[in-house]
Amino acid sequence: MKLHELKPAEGAVRAKRRLGRGTATGQGKTAGRGQKGQWSRSGGGVRVGFEGGQMPLARRLPKRGFNNIFKKVYTEVNVEVLNRFENGTEITAELLKSTKTISKIGKDGIKILGEGNLEKALTVKAAKFTASAQEKIEKAGGKAELV
Repeated sequence: MKLHELKPAEGAVRAKRRLGRGTATGQGKTAGRGQKGQWSRSGGGVRVGFEGGQMPLARRLPKRGFNNIFKKVYTEVNVEVLNRFENGTEITAELLKSTKTISKIGKDGIKILGEGNLEKALTVKAAKFTASAQEKIEKAGGKAELV
């Protein structure tokens, strides 16, 4: 069997309802919309979230939290990921992006986290390091430099 030979099971596909095509069809004249009223009109109906004039749920519930405009946004990278680079390489945000190690550089640069082990001696230039990441980089014989 090939893809172009696939067919739905017998009786699984029903014919599309053709509305407003004569009274003999059972869907003629008003086409299943009833007599008069908002729902029978073209473009009729209410907007999403409208509850007939009562206070909608989205407005009955309290607001929560706020957005901190001073929030720092870093792209986080674990030290174990840096093992893919050669010994003595200078690691920068641009290098990580160009080698597709990270998809984008955060607004405030990159932050190196201490997950995993590092076996290579690397010079890592980043906006921020965790204490464990800095310790692991220096223990492997590398340098952690803030930019």
